[in-house]
Amino acid sequence: MANIAILSTAHIHTRSFIDNLTKATDGRRVLTIWDDVVDRGRRYAEQCGATFEPDLKRVIRDRRVDGFLICAENTRHLPVLRQALKTGKPVFCEKPLCTTVADIRRIQALLAKRPAPLFCGYFQPHSAVMQGVDALLTSRAFGAVTRVGFRNAHHAAYGHWFDNPDLQWFTNPELAGGGALMDMGTHAVHLLRTLFGPVTEVWATLRNESGIYPAVDDFGVAHLRFASGVLGTVEAAWTQTGGPGGLEIVGSEKTLWNNGREYVTGAPKQETVAVPAAPAKPDRVDRLVAVIRGVIPAAELQKDLAATMDAVAIMEAAYKSNRTGRWTRVATV
Repeated sequence: MANIAILSTAHIHTRSFIDNLTKATDGRRVLTIWDDVVDRGRRYAEQCGATFEPDLKRVIRDRRVDGFLICAENTRHLPVLRQALKTGKPVFCEKPLCTTVADIRRIQALLAKRPAPLFCGYFQPHSAVMQGVDALLTSRAFGAVTRVGFRNAHHAAYGHWFDNPDLQWFTNPELAGGGALMDMGTHAVHLLRTLFGPVTEVWATLRNESGIYPAVDDFGVAHLRFASGVLGTVEAAWTQTGGPGGLEIVGSEKTLWNNGREYVTGAPKQETVAVPAAPAKPDRVDRLVAVIRGVIPAAELQKDLAATMDAVAIMEAAYKSNRTGRWTRVATV
């Protein structure tokens, strides 16, 4: 068995996570759900046949729980993490881990007192194609990498995705910590940080293009200066109505891009070649179950957690840069 306690059902991905747990046949299940919004939590519990528990401390003390899945609003992760991490049990927290460097330091202090496996809902680095890209980077197939980019975007604003009362918090900066860059850009930042290492400076410009959720950005671009000398660009939007997204890597020997169907590499006077996939690694709910069962090495989790924490610092620098109009140093965490 892998008994999962879901702590808050605020996030848009909650339903897909529950689907994963209820449709699996390997013994994983939703044991209980806690939510500070009682009606919301009860609805999800009824839909998946789980127990709803209004007392968070009772859920934390339940010895039957094998791991926790946190789907709270972005800026409300820390109070829930304070409770879950002290058990030492695996914790999957939706992305971003938090929205400020100050909160990262508090999380680090919690982990120093009681180590616990912790990861976020980032899935890009674990996919078969990105494992293949990582292998190409390791073999220096691109030569000297000079610049990289990632567009992560969809049409959430034009599609009115966040009109649903359960999801309106995505458009409230006090709960979300930001808009499209915080929601979508964090995936791109985490992937680039994972593949290309620490970032030292950020310059970003954000705006609201649609006017549909005007309190937050629905489009943003961030330029990243990596410690290695690589220059990166992240583009995030809730206003993308078409076209390919994904990763681009430019090197002295060849370039990688998404041609709209698959990732390929190419160079002048050479035919393009599809990126060979490598074995994928578990992500999101599958990763939580794998961690509970001891399948993911501790060193791999620690490496990913370092990238996850750095992503928070990079995002904080991006929003600061947008306010000041200047390149902004990324805090060391």
